[in-house]
Amino acid sequence: MDTHLKLYTKQTISHLFYSQTGEKKFGDTMQFFTTEKPWDTQLAEMDCRYVIFGVPEDVGVRANRGRPGADTAWQAVLKTMLNMQHNQFNNGSQLALLGHLGFADEIARAHITPQTDPKDLHDIISKIDEVLTAVVKRIVELGKIPIVIGGGHNNAYGMIKGTSLGLGKPINSLNIDAHTDLRPTGYRHSGNGFLYAFEEDYLDKYFVFGLHENYTLQTNLNFAAAHNDRIKYNTFEDMRIRRTKKVMREAENALAFVAENNFGLEIDCDAIELVPSSALTPSGFTPQMARRLAYVFSRHKHASYLHICEASPDPINLNEMIAVGKLLCYLVSDFIRVD
Repeated sequence: MDTHLKLYTKQTISHLFYSQTGEKKFGDTMQFFTTEKPWDTQLAEMDCRYVIFGVPEDVGVRANRGRPGADTAWQAVLKTMLNMQHNQFNNGSQLALLGHLGFADEIARAHITPQTDPKDLHDIISKIDEVLTAVVKRIVELGKIPIVIGGGHNNAYGMIKGTSLGLGKPINSLNIDAHTDLRPTGYRHSGNGFLYAFEEDYLDKYFVFGLHENYTLQTNLNFAAAHNDRIKYNTFEDMRIRRTKKVMREAENALAFVAENNFGLEIDCDAIELVPSSALTPSGFTPQMARRLAYVFSRHKHASYLHICEASPDPINLNEMIAVGKLLCYLVSDFIRVD
């Protein structure tokens, strides 16, 4: 087993949830791994549809000169998720809890400071890419759907590549995001994962949902125009400010573009209003709209993974940790909701 995968057993996380008489929580009904056999051997024997794990790192965000802290979201999600109610609306047994990917040794050796040259972080991010790709690939090969809580949006590359390799073909991506994340390649960071995947033919079609006009490079718009058979977008301003486009009609258009093939659903929390993130916005989709979109997009049979990234709650601020944990768990539960 790769030492970067920190496997959770039911015993190791039992202190994070409690059930009262007459209730069942996800911590009671989720499927857990043991240390007795390789994790993928166990997963092959599990009767579950989804596998969730965390990638608590902010190296890619730092390399893109964003606000650090994206390594805290998994901690916020884990306790909230384990304490969600298992009931007729939420079926915890369809979800297996794998653990998290840890890169503490690599990060410690890098001695990262605000003065660190972003290019010096390329090797760490490449290692994260390698490990994440391998885990996602194996999950997909076993017929399961990965759900990953980041972490920076650099991890879109590993999600796309791993799913593509697991399926044996390029895939599409539907990205709810304020940014294109098509910044130039050269060294890895949170702003260019999709371009790397696009150039390496793991990503076929790409739709950016809710782009913010104030924070989009003209070069990225030019690149999208030059590849308009494979890259499309709409803007938040068209849908919510000028109101020239309707959100749910645009959702239909986005699905029509990507859902002819397997596609991954990406949710960058900088698209959601006032969520602590690497690029916090005071003007974005409401949490309710983000939930609605996650639900609608997940209904399609070709929805092949969920990746939620860039949330960065302050671990010292308990209320902030709870709020972000709950929001991200709402997005997960909307994705796996049993109709």
